[in-house]
Amino acid sequence: MTSYAEFHRRSIDDRDGFWREQAGLIDWETPFSQVCDYSNPPFAKWFAGGRTNLCHNAVDRHAKTHPDRNALIWVSTEVDKEVVYTFAQLQAEVQRMAAILLAQGVKPGDRVLVYMPMIPEAAFAMLACARIGALHSVVFGGFASVSLASRIDDAQPTVIVSADAGSRGGKVVPYKGLLDEAIRLAQHKPTAVLMVDRGLSPFERVPGRDHDYATLREQHMHAEVPCTWVDSTHPSYTLYTSGTTGKPKGVQRDTGGYAVALAASMKHIYCGNPGETYFSTSDIGWVVGHSYIIYGPLIAGMATIMYEGLPIRPDAGIWWQLVEKYKVTVMFSAPTAARVLKKQDPAYLKKYDLSSLRALFLAGEPLDEPTATWIAGELNKPIIDNYWQTETGWPILAICNGVERAPTKFGSPGKAVYGYDVRLIDETTAEEITEPGKKGVIAVEGPLPPGCLQTVWRDDERYVKTYWSSIHNRVMYSTFDWGVKDEDGYFFILGRTDDVINVAGHRLGTREIEESISSHPNVAEVAVVGVADQLKGQVAMAFAVLKDPSQADTPEAALKLEGAIMKVVDDQLGAVARPARVRFVTGLPKTRSGKLLRRAIQAVCEARDPGDLTTIEDPTALLQIKDLFTPS
Repeated sequence: MTSYAEFHRRSIDDRDGFWREQAGLIDWETPFSQVCDYSNPPFAKWFAGGRTNLCHNAVDRHAKTHPDRNALIWVSTEVDKEVVYTFAQLQAEVQRMAAILLAQGVKPGDRVLVYMPMIPEAAFAMLACARIGALHSVVFGGFASVSLASRIDDAQPTVIVSADAGSRGGKVVPYKGLLDEAIRLAQHKPTAVLMVDRGLSPFERVPGRDHDYATLREQHMHAEVPCTWVDSTHPSYTLYTSGTTGKPKGVQRDTGGYAVALAASMKHIYCGNPGETYFSTSDIGWVVGHSYIIYGPLIAGMATIMYEGLPIRPDAGIWWQLVEKYKVTVMFSAPTAARVLKKQDPAYLKKYDLSSLRALFLAGEPLDEPTATWIAGELNKPIIDNYWQTETGWPILAICNGVERAPTKFGSPGKAVYGYDVRLIDETTAEEITEPGKKGVIAVEGPLPPGCLQTVWRDDERYVKTYWSSIHNRVMYSTFDWGVKDEDGYFFILGRTDDVINVAGHRLGTREIEESISSHPNVAEVAVVGVADQLKGQVAMAFAVLKDPSQADTPEAALKLEGAIMKVVDDQLGAVARPARVRFVTGLPKTRSGKLLRRAIQAVCEARDPGDLTTIEDPTALLQIKDLFTPS
């Protein structure tokens, strides 16, 4: 048996040979002529010359060989519904959706924006786009109109697919009003809006623009839409991730490389087999939902559970009830969810038969050792951390038990995954750090492996400048995360080097939140930092300097103003970006050159030593924050 060290080394030293073998895990209509074209660094073209289709690999090939095998299992504890689609049924639904999109004028290369709750039609829409060579751009259903409008303008979709409403914790969250306002705000106007009416929230249709999905589905019940074979390098989708400039970055993914990367990860990392069931508790608005609710499990021939609801409703046993019912073998969630469950009655973790479950994978934010130890003890199952990003689409660091079984170390997401030439880099000298336990920036030597972002949508310059230019004099991909490595090659993540924070697995740009708060008429200046939080990993904390401090001169007035500022953030970015608190201060700590000292603010908020303060122009600004802030 090959050791993992040899497996990884071959993926770096014999890159083409290694990935040629992995490419055999998917179907190709036309064989590729070159494994990796890296003639224009840092842009990599994987499996150049080959033609394939994501939908074929996820649906059609399994519908042909195992039509009656479970494919998509939709469970909603919000509306108390459960529907199981076999591969044959999923194929039929995707063809109906594809026919609808084609009838609305969608062509290969066009974009379709998906703004939907966790319902089957969202999966149909994504797969239908892949089927016809269009790009889907999924926007998380919790985003507000301003954020949605910026994504509409960047993606310029031909069609938008949406629904009347989502639901969370039994509370209806209307979507249509937000969507109408976003389209009003956007410069780009879609030619059509396809509406799924769940009967949760009344809405007005715009004549000539809005179409009822159920009506059109009836018209295309017997549609047969063949897969459009596309070049391996053809973009499959864009997915927006927060940046430090306030302007969202559209991560652009290819087709062939992504399919191969996911197929290989299902085999080597998650160890999922055809006919089994995979359960990821994420949302399709995030990258985990793309890779490991929709595409990854289906490519592997597994059934995938798509869950709408909370982990504690109707009770804290719901997830484990689903594991028992559908014989889930692989489960994927986030540390935040584990922390939520930790507060519930532990009897729920013992109530159901979990014998089918081989492992629980956790990702999205650093997994602390107490949480990992607790859930491992309660479930009596392996808890496997893994670390990756929207940009990479699949893990950078993990334990690849499909290659060689290895122990986990709580607090570490594992070792460098095959295909990733991971280095720790000294921020000052740009030299590689080889000494165990010494802190550095986690970076990857190019080319990035298959499945990672090709570029930033319509902005190659931003791709190079953002990801490949921050390490002095070296063309390396920066993760913007600090880390250390131990003597066994296990990495430990220490936190972000930039101004992006991680709230319960959702990446939020502090700059975006700052710009939103600054739009309030009484805010002169603001700083937002991520502060460690036991439940969510991090929360956003805002410190604002007011134009008219008298509006917050009493506790009641300050609370009222804080609420008004939070409403501005809610309206512009959505509740997911709302800071935990907005504190009012007379000044913000800056260097003499005017640079805001966010790291010092964060350190004070977390009751840590803020370090050398000799560069601060006005030290009393930091002392004021220290006096204001009491760690939770």
